[in-house]
Amino acid sequence: MKPKICIIIPCRNEEKYIANCLESILNCDYPNEHIEIKVVDGMSDDNTRAIIQSYSDRYGFIELIDNIKQKTPFAFNLGIKNSSSDYVIFVGARFEISANYISYSIQKLKEDKSLGCIGGAIYNNYENEISETISKAMNSSFGVGMGNFRTNFKDEIYVDTVSCAVYRMSIFDEIGLFDEQLTRNQDDEFNYRVTKAGYKILSSYKISYKYMVRASFSKLFKQYYQYGYWKVFVNKKHKTITTIRQLVPLFFVSYLIFLFIGIFIFSNYLYLMLLPLIFYMILITYFSNKLSKNFKEMINMVKTFFILHTSYGLGYLEGIVNFILLRRENVNKKNETLSR
Repeated sequence: MKPKICIIIPCRNEEKYIANCLESILNCDYPNEHIEIKVVDGMSDDNTRAIIQSYSDRYGFIELIDNIKQKTPFAFNLGIKNSSSDYVIFVGARFEISANYISYSIQKLKEDKSLGCIGGAIYNNYENEISETISKAMNSSFGVGMGNFRTNFKDEIYVDTVSCAVYRMSIFDEIGLFDEQLTRNQDDEFNYRVTKAGYKILSSYKISYKYMVRASFSKLFKQYYQYGYWKVFVNKKHKTITTIRQLVPLFFVSYLIFLFIGIFIFSNYLYLMLLPLIFYMILITYFSNKLSKNFKEMINMVKTFFILHTSYGLGYLEGIVNFILLRRENVNKKNETLSR
């Protein structure tokens, strides 16, 4: 008997993408009779719910679940609590998984008990020139850092976290559910607990999924600002720095603030203070030119890299002030609203 797997899809107002997501699951090489799909909807007010219901009417193993709190970790936990499967995968509403994603992941988890979870390579879809540029930047080491699952397309490597992750259901009995206080980084925080419990996390090029990238710079800024902000909450919770690369944007933003102030205080050392910025500009120009097909895209690439690095750093800085210095438990409401 093949083990049963639950596909949990958190969504809200995804009428343009939810059908493609469901079709990719229905067309995978794992038998439908061993699949249950829980689409946990955050009370969508577009046509999303009607689309989900039409699939549920046709396929008895697809269920629509209401997520009245509208946050992703609530959706994850609702799906888990309503499942009776042996394995679980969390699939974004804008994801389309490869045909072998489920079967290969279960095989690896069955063969290697040291694995806590597995995730695949991410190939981005895009709606316009801006989202294409953002896609390239997010898949580069200069954009998101070394050792990030987003940049792995050729190997099977151990990483600190993955997206579109597949787990044994038993792991939630062992280390608990997702932290419902988080608006962002709930998967990062959970995967930190996975590694802390002694398991490894595998990023594999042999499975993959497509993801529809944000199509505006403002939404990208908000997304990564929230990533940085909520990472501080995770660090405070676990009383540690969960990954070293998260500090690089913080140091960069701190340097820019120091540079701005230093111009007026240490004007005699201006040339010396500018050296790191000059070096950064050389790097950002080099990588932007390398990834771009024309001058217009290169300019947008420079803008994208700068947004990725500064927005995360600024969010992290606010998180330090809010969660560490002021010791607040409540959050700025703007950091709880999603950037879709």
